[in-house]
Amino acid sequence: MMSIEQALEQRILIIDGAMGTMIQRHKLTEEDYRGERFKDWPGDLKGNNDLLCLTQPHIITGIHRQYLEAGADIIETNTFNAQKVSLADYNMEALAYELNVAAARCARQAIEEYLASPQASQRPPGGPYVAGAIGPLNKTLSLSPDVNNPGYRALSFDEAVAAYYEQIQGLVDGGVDLLLIETIFDTLNAKAAIFAAKQYFRQHPVTRTLNTHLKGALPISISGTITDASGRTLSGQTLEAFYTSIAHAKPLSVGLNCALGAQEMRAHIEELSQIAGCYTSAYPNAGLPNAMGEYDEQPQQTAHFIEDWARQGWVNIVGGCCGTTPDHIRHIAQHVKSLTPRQVPVLENSL
Repeated sequence: MMSIEQALEQRILIIDGAMGTMIQRHKLTEEDYRGERFKDWPGDLKGNNDLLCLTQPHIITGIHRQYLEAGADIIETNTFNAQKVSLADYNMEALAYELNVAAARCARQAIEEYLASPQASQRPPGGPYVAGAIGPLNKTLSLSPDVNNPGYRALSFDEAVAAYYEQIQGLVDGGVDLLLIETIFDTLNAKAAIFAAKQYFRQHPVTRTLNTHLKGALPISISGTITDASGRTLSGQTLEAFYTSIAHAKPLSVGLNCALGAQEMRAHIEELSQIAGCYTSAYPNAGLPNAMGEYDEQPQQTAHFIEDWARQGWVNIVGGCCGTTPDHIRHIAQHVKSLTPRQVPVLENSL
């Protein structure tokens, strides 16, 4: 298979859209989430979307298939909260490794099924690739959850590293092609994930890699979140500070996702394209949520905004986050398929 770097040199790659949005369409019940295995679990499980990789794997595989058929080159595993820190909300910490293996296998199965279909013969070279989705945790290392005790932390750096390490082990064993540390609101959490990945690959070098410049490791992509019009992450970093903080990881790509729609994200993508010494990614929400918390931006609208970024030469990987569907991804893929990917600049002070 063509390495992901080779594919990125040739064209703009498409990453999939929202998993949660698609799961909501199935209107699953508590019993659906539990399945047979967890029917007697003490506590509610509805909303634990990552658990569906075990209890309803056909639904997750089917969602991956829909995104592949829409034109996605990169599909993300359904593992946004699949580490023991977040799983503690359901008392399911012990399932972290198993969930990540299962999620990666759901994605791999979807690719196998898709590549066996007649439609796959029409796709451009390169991919599809499976990105192991690594979310930001539901606890922050930089901020205190107690307004009366600013020095208090609900989690230590070592605890975050251990949680991420176990998740990475499951993703790699399940067969992902790259790791995607995404939706970063606290860069210290991201640093814990980066440290865990580097530590894992030092101790368990992999023989398969889709990055021609790596030995014994899978590529790492990183995506942060600008939370509002201030242009800062939740923990207060500017975009440039965020990039500088994670550049040591030598990421395959760095980008932005979530929180903002494409219209609000535009200026930040332009800035990132100028400072990043690696490939850039952008997968915004389908606009901003309405009063009911739902997303109204239509696929052609999202695609129009992202096409503009591509014409400006700002992006290498594009797709969608909250509220986006296979229709959004299909329109995005059609709008950028003939456009030239951003050329990675040679930066004088590149780390």
